[in-house]
Amino acid sequence: MHRDRTVILQGRRFHYTEWGEATAPVLVLLHGVTGHARTWDDEAGALASRYRVLALDQRGHGDSDPAADGDYTVAAMADDLAAFADTLGLARLSFVGLSMGGRVAIAFGGQHRSRVDRLVVVDIGPDISEAGRVRVGTLLAQAPELFTSLEEAIAFGRATSPRYTETMLRHRVRHGTRPVPGGFAWKYDRALRDAVRSGKWRDPIDLWPLWRAIACPILLVRGADSDVLSAEIAKQMLAENRAARLIEVPGAGHTVPGDQPAAFRALLDEFLAA
Repeated sequence: MHRDRTVILQGRRFHYTEWGEATAPVLVLLHGVTGHARTWDDEAGALASRYRVLALDQRGHGDSDPAADGDYTVAAMADDLAAFADTLGLARLSFVGLSMGGRVAIAFGGQHRSRVDRLVVVDIGPDISEAGRVRVGTLLAQAPELFTSLEEAIAFGRATSPRYTETMLRHRVRHGTRPVPGGFAWKYDRALRDAVRSGKWRDPIDLWPLWRAIACPILLVRGADSDVLSAEIAKQMLAENRAARLIEVPGAGHTVPGDQPAAFRALLDEFLAA
């Protein structure tokens, strides 16, 4: 079972879950833009016998504090990650990062290359396919602010994540919403949705130099049906960092861990044990 933890980083409260033994090698799990730490429960539970697994609620997500200045750039979140590692005294780490979390892990891995043992980047790259950017941006912009019931929130989740099992979808939505007067609201910061609606949802960071700087073994996981990490971007990533290898998962879109959970966990087991 997991333990809920909190830590103060640069004056902001962060929540994370911890699994496994404190003396085991450290594996940090980083969620996507609408996600939270509890989306990783299945993977964390499966890996807890070998790793000290830390699933972080990144700023403005899950049960962590929002960014008072609305800064949700990769650079800011990579700074959070460095503060997290330093505060917990984590000298060496491995990472699994999905989507937004993958971009944060790339930034950290390129900036702190001697501290990272292994890196799994899930369906994201230094560039994002325009079709995927538009789809995700539209999803964020059109997401309701309030659901009258948890069932209504789950129905919205089903429409946007059609391949998830019912159990997984309910778990994700239950931990990704909070009760408020009149119903349920998202836990992730409204400022993210407001930025999309105002047309300001662009991150200026160039991740290609940081991707090239990563020195540890890298597993790049792409959903075969993904519209976010195109085959062309993935090919360029392999060409620009020879430490990376690519696995495409059939029957998966952008959210590979949710679309094909058994196949994804098998990939993690193989790569992290190598």
